Amino acid sequence: MRPKKPSTGGKRTFFQKKVCRFCADKIENVDYKDVKTLKNLLTDRGKIIPSRISGNCATHQRKVTTAIKRARNMALFPYSFV
Repeated sequence: MRPKKPSTGGKRTFFQKKVCRFCADKIENVDYKDVKTLKNLLTDRGKIIPSRISGNCATHQRKVTTAIKRARNMALFPYSFV
């Protein structure tokens, strides 16, 4: 038999739900030419930050991903910052 885990004493950890910044500002389209906004959604190595960390909803995360890829194609962003 597997030993039981010790109880945590009834403590529960609550986290605050992240809000999509595009839904909060009521932005419909994510523009690939808006470098300031898209730069906040990239890591220092050039990777796209996932929605569970950034707090974006699924529809806006898809639009952000395509906008970043278009900006990379137009040479507004490098493919990697290494």
